[in-house]
Amino acid sequence: MKNILVMGGGKIGEMISSMLADCGDYMVTVADRDEMTLARITKHQRIETAVVDALDEKAMDAVMAGKYAVLMACGHVMTHVIAPAAKKAGAHYFDLTEDVKSTRLVKDLAEDSETAFIPQCGLAPGFIGIVAHHLTKNFDTLHNVHMRVGALPVMPSNALKYNLTWSTDGLINEYCQPCEAIIDGVKTETPPLEQLENLCIDGVEYEAFNTSGGLGTLCETLEGRVRNLNYRTMRYPGHRDILKLLLQDLRLNERQDLMREIFENALPLTQQDVVVIYATVSGTQNGKFMQESYSQKVYAGEVNGKMQTGIQITTAAGICCMLDMLVNGDLPQKGFVRQEDADFNIFIANRFGSAYAKKEGVDQLVINAAE
Repeated sequence: MKNILVMGGGKIGEMISSMLADCGDYMVTVADRDEMTLARITKHQRIETAVVDALDEKAMDAVMAGKYAVLMACGHVMTHVIAPAAKKAGAHYFDLTEDVKSTRLVKDLAEDSETAFIPQCGLAPGFIGIVAHHLTKNFDTLHNVHMRVGALPVMPSNALKYNLTWSTDGLINEYCQPCEAIIDGVKTETPPLEQLENLCIDGVEYEAFNTSGGLGTLCETLEGRVRNLNYRTMRYPGHRDILKLLLQDLRLNERQDLMREIFENALPLTQQDVVVIYATVSGTQNGKFMQESYSQKVYAGEVNGKMQTGIQITTAAGICCMLDMLVNGDLPQKGFVRQEDADFNIFIANRFGSAYAKKEGVDQLVINAAE
């Protein structure tokens, strides 16, 4: 049985710990500086909690001692503290960050590490990169690789057509930071909220626009092989224009604390969400110009007897699956590990990754112990 440390006891941290504990193969310690947050963690015989301030070096050394892996489920601003502490402790490191600078820090730490450093283990970046890279393997040459993901309310009721389903800090970060892309074969940066497009999936109209971080490490992996590579976030039509008004015209991108306050006070949370995943790749196959696409929707559903949102399910399932794959020897055991290092078929067949295999949503995902 592996001892795992989950840093951060919020909604995603709680679900990660619950998934891992329920499978029977992991003992989990959830650490957070807030006692009230830890008090909400589901009681389980294989879960314990620890009040730890990540800025307290001695406390971090103590809580990480003997841990097989550290899973970071808190904001990317703590990467510079938690990732080095994991390396010092000799533990494998996983996170969910979409922040490009944080991932570069993790990559630097991994250069001479004897353990694995596996960032970006969520949905986007994360699973979408695994899907897109899987599709590229069917092509002799690559023309376009397009990745689109949206975490959306099923029944939007405000002008933004949006409810909070994810970290507000992460949301604002991806709306404000430069976006990586490959355009006409050249790796470049593009501004967020630009290159608006409209698309229709299963009869539902969406818009998509540039946001930061969703490509993960694919720019580096596919550079020199693909003509155009980009990632865009999907929302319901009209969302992007309001964001541009708030963030650019009213300059709230310069006052992100205020933007966070506005979002968290004005936009209600919802348990009724849908995660929309879409990837399309074009290129040549046996001399013919071809295209292959992948489309999936994951809805809120019941996991081990408790209702969870679609974004909680997909995010927690992603990082738990990558941990399982490392334990099973399906990923490199040390150094920097990219999401595209994960084999799609192994991922989707995994007890956690199977959350993504449900074609009509996740009605009941039961995490069973390995045989």
